[in-house]
Amino acid sequence: MRVSALSIAEASAVTGLTADTLRYYERDGLMLWPVDRSPSGHRRYGDRDIDWITMLTRLRATGMPIRDLRRYADLVRAGEGNEAERLELLERHRGQVLARLAEVTEHLDAVDHKIGIYVDCLASGASSAASDKADTPDASARDVTAGAGRTVTA
Repeated sequence: MRVSALSIAEASAVTGLTADTLRYYERDGLMLWPVDRSPSGHRRYGDRDIDWITMLTRLRATGMPIRDLRRYADLVRAGEGNEAERLELLERHRGQVLARLAEVTEHLDAVDHKIGIYVDCLASGASSAASDKADTPDASARDVTAGAGRTVTA
């Protein structure tokens, strides 16, 4: 969405951040430049402000700490000559995101496995006792290692 100038309320609606968060980003040095002001002193967010806030939001959503966001903003604001530092910061963050993603994927696999047990149980007309065994702590540990066979062991 290309805009000419948005009030803080409009910027909040576009970015999904609260007005307080937008003010915080500005106050804490996360913005690359001062946000324009109208003659009455109200903030006016332009396209480049919204683009930068969107990037900050994505970095935060992937778990980047505020101190790293601040460092990244400082590096970008400083201009050319520090691209290697920016790259290192982003690659380190990417590695952390990939590690969390792998962990979540592993948990999702376990959930999918449990779903498969119940689908198989319902499709075969097995008793609820068989599906109850799938919910016991010992069975859960065995189910995860049982593989795609989706057999329920007691």
